[in-house]
Amino acid sequence: MRSVGIICEYNPFHNGHLFHLEQIKEKFKDYRIVLVMSGNFTQRGNASIINKWDKTEIALFYGVDLVVELPFVFAVQSADTFARASIEILDLLHVEYLVFGSECNQIDRLIELAKIQIQNSKYEQLVQQHLEEGISYPSALSKALYEISGRRVTQPNDILGMTYIREIIKLKSHIQPICIPRESHYNSLQLEGKMSSATSIRFALQNGESIASYVPSKTLDYLERPLFTNDYFPFLKYKLLSDYNHLAQYHSVDEGIEHRIQKFIVSAQDLNDLILKVKTKRYTYNKLSRMFMHILCNITKEEIKQFKHIEYIRILGFNKLGRDLLKEIKEEINVPIITNFSAFKHPMLDLEFRATCIYASILNETEKMKVIESEYKNSPIIK
Repeated sequence: MRSVGIICEYNPFHNGHLFHLEQIKEKFKDYRIVLVMSGNFTQRGNASIINKWDKTEIALFYGVDLVVELPFVFAVQSADTFARASIEILDLLHVEYLVFGSECNQIDRLIELAKIQIQNSKYEQLVQQHLEEGISYPSALSKALYEISGRRVTQPNDILGMTYIREIIKLKSHIQPICIPRESHYNSLQLEGKMSSATSIRFALQNGESIASYVPSKTLDYLERPLFTNDYFPFLKYKLLSDYNHLAQYHSVDEGIEHRIQKFIVSAQDLNDLILKVKTKRYTYNKLSRMFMHILCNITKEEIKQFKHIEYIRILGFNKLGRDLLKEIKEEINVPIITNFSAFKHPMLDLEFRATCIYASILNETEKMKVIESEYKNSPIIK
């Protein structure tokens, strides 16, 4: 049974995602669609405005056949770690193609640049040189590639797609990468056209604007009570103040950045204000967002050391085609497939539960317990 993979966050699922799915269905008519999805927290260090079970419902409703969770420990990480774990899952599931959005929509160029990152000895030297100049990792990456190849890659989806390709090559996977045009501006805060970015949709929701024209109807059904990352700020502020002299223990708190946090935490009005005050050329907005999420969730440098690779595959949902795919390949998968949280013990799942409890902390008591209990009571959603 042939399959095609998508790596996503669906924060939230919008018209651009639906367009993406429709293009995949058209191009891969007889293939099963396998989705590797971040759960309740995302790669940029945001809380998902819709919880992972509701995101799974939406994905299955619009034609995904199998939804697999990208564990929290890999989901809220740099693009390199996020991509590596996602590709590991797709490879374990014997997915044949990975389809991702791209601003340049030139797969040969992205493959060429990914190979340079792996094979050209000058690349790492140049990246390190530019990092020492005080610029961010994405900027150092882009500058090094341009100096070697004469090609510029600056757009976020191109950089992420190139990272997927690099991990496919390093893993020696048979997955074939394919890109389709990215139709919206990834970081734009303005709603525009019919396919606006997830960033602009979240921004509009926070400001009380209607987003009905920018998301499918099923997504709207789950947006009555969206969760926003800034709502966690009182908990984070308490954590930062109570651990004021011990912040360096947390994952991704490096190079003395804890001193800038100590300087600004008392006066910061909200999370955005804190990030903008702490931000430097080296510490980008997204890097700081992830760092604060690690602190909020008590992820220490010592704890993170034990998590290197995918050690299980957790199923969030499937339809008949997805179930048939799992039945066909289950004997070939060399890690456990989890459909019952409570029946499998693993420190990565313990961390997942901790993250879910923190994710639910801003809800009222009824909703809070519903989300927390869903972590260990829910079986995969079946459509």
